[in-house]
Amino acid sequence: MTKQFFLSLFICYFITNGVAAQPVVPTEYFSNPLNIDLKLSGTFGELRSNHFHSGMDIKTLQKEGYDVLASAEGYISRIKISHYGYGKALYITHPNGYSTVYAHLQRFSPKIEAYIKKRQYEKQSYEIEVFPTSTELNVQQGELIAFSGNSGSSGGPHLHFEIRDDNSRPMNPMLFNIDIKDTTAPIINSLWVYPQDDNSHVNGDANKQKLRLIPQQDGSYTAEKIKACGNLGFGISTVDRQDYAPNKNGIYKIDTQINGNPNFSIQMDRFSFSETRYLNRMIDYEYFKDYKSRVQMLFVQENNPLSVYKNLENNGYLSITDEHSFTYTIIVSDFSGNERIVRIPIEGETYASIKPKDIKTTPYFVDADEATAFEEKGIDVYIPSNALYEDTYLNIKFVGDSIHFHEDNTPIHKNITIGFDVEKYSPEDRKKLYIARLYGYYKNPSYVSTYKKGARFTTKTRTFGIYTLVEDTIAPEIKALNFSNEKWISNNTTLRLKIEDKGSGIKNYHATVNGKYILTEYNYKKGTLTHSFEDGVVTETENKLQVIVTDNVGNSTTFESTFFRKN
Repeated sequence: MTKQFFLSLFICYFITNGVAAQPVVPTEYFSNPLNIDLKLSGTFGELRSNHFHSGMDIKTLQKEGYDVLASAEGYISRIKISHYGYGKALYITHPNGYSTVYAHLQRFSPKIEAYIKKRQYEKQSYEIEVFPTSTELNVQQGELIAFSGNSGSSGGPHLHFEIRDDNSRPMNPMLFNIDIKDTTAPIINSLWVYPQDDNSHVNGDANKQKLRLIPQQDGSYTAEKIKACGNLGFGISTVDRQDYAPNKNGIYKIDTQINGNPNFSIQMDRFSFSETRYLNRMIDYEYFKDYKSRVQMLFVQENNPLSVYKNLENNGYLSITDEHSFTYTIIVSDFSGNERIVRIPIEGETYASIKPKDIKTTPYFVDADEATAFEEKGIDVYIPSNALYEDTYLNIKFVGDSIHFHEDNTPIHKNITIGFDVEKYSPEDRKKLYIARLYGYYKNPSYVSTYKKGARFTTKTRTFGIYTLVEDTIAPEIKALNFSNEKWISNNTTLRLKIEDKGSGIKNYHATVNGKYILTEYNYKKGTLTHSFEDGVVTETENKLQVIVTDNVGNSTTFESTFFRKN
């Protein structure tokens, strides 16, 4: 066998076993999905609520309607339209096995718009998901497929763009040479140290501590010297910034060393959707909920199977021994290679007396490995095994028709079930009851999915908080926005209505003109329903509009109006 053959085998092993710095990808295959300079409001792997960001968010200058182009040839394999989440989204499957995603769109290109409108009318539903075959909607690289927008749960106009591998795992688009200018080093917000048990300490204290950072002339930081002993872990709050946008974006890579020897690395190249919620195990969740800042742990705790870690030595923990000196180094990098370095001097020293960890005990203890149930006063809670990441004392109070279910600074990984006995309510009263979570300073009720079976109501949740029974007897409100009863609206391009429900929230809506279904788009952020006359279903001069809106407990309002229109 030739030397070249053995070299090829070595390279394959090198890449397959994750030793390579980055995955091998087709760097010249995909092109920019927008014909504008790319500026980001969000980067791949960015730490978001309960998930890693799975793509890049491309800024569109606070405007909608920019041309969105197919990043490579292929076919539209999925179209999904929903009120929340990605809003209007397109998925393209490419011949090389990769796929791309384009989300928060305003509308699709004419041929795709006609394709999906036909199926929305057949289903009589705005929300829809379809999977076209490989011969229905073929596209070429650079072909117009949509227009950028702000649909779904978008916080402002932008294009969310993803590249996924042949196993539908999102990958960092920057790996594919979709480049963003970045000459700015990451920003360090705070540094923390976490003694791991009562026998470990930092300066005589077994509790986590924030360390003071001292800026150096070369742009690095040195932390205050600590005296410690035992098993320690560190955490860092850090963000990145590109040249042309002020947004605080995610970090690409963090490496750590102890006395120059690598002991931890995390790199945002690729992850799977099935693992993304474990982000809550990677950050200091309690600190995030209390102070709105994400501290990223530089060690891997139990029940954390994330695949983004590399080069782990002792899972990133440090074992500090008495009378020895250590230097712990953190290197934070963005994709362009800009670095920020933090050095922490550590002196090993035992203390005769150590302040123990602050642990608040309660009567409600959950062994994370076992299923647990609590019940009092007609309210019950079922916590399946591994719903919590670690053994936890819960603060629970049962008060009337409410349960004060711990504090929302502990993460929940799997659904917990809360049940209410509603036997004391009549069958008619039960119809108007729902389970709500109270939020905000004024403890306003917010509907949560309520499953009703006889005298038992249940909900499933992955959020701690106050849950209670609430009655809703008030029907939704509907009013016209751009037309009046018995008036001509020939110049209108749309019908627009305002819909609102101040109780359990809107569940569904249905609109007809002259008894014929018309498609209406619901914008929950503005509370509007919009029908476009471009659909071509309104063809009469005199038109009788009927709109029915129903809330989550069945209260319903019917709005009727007549309008005149020349076609």
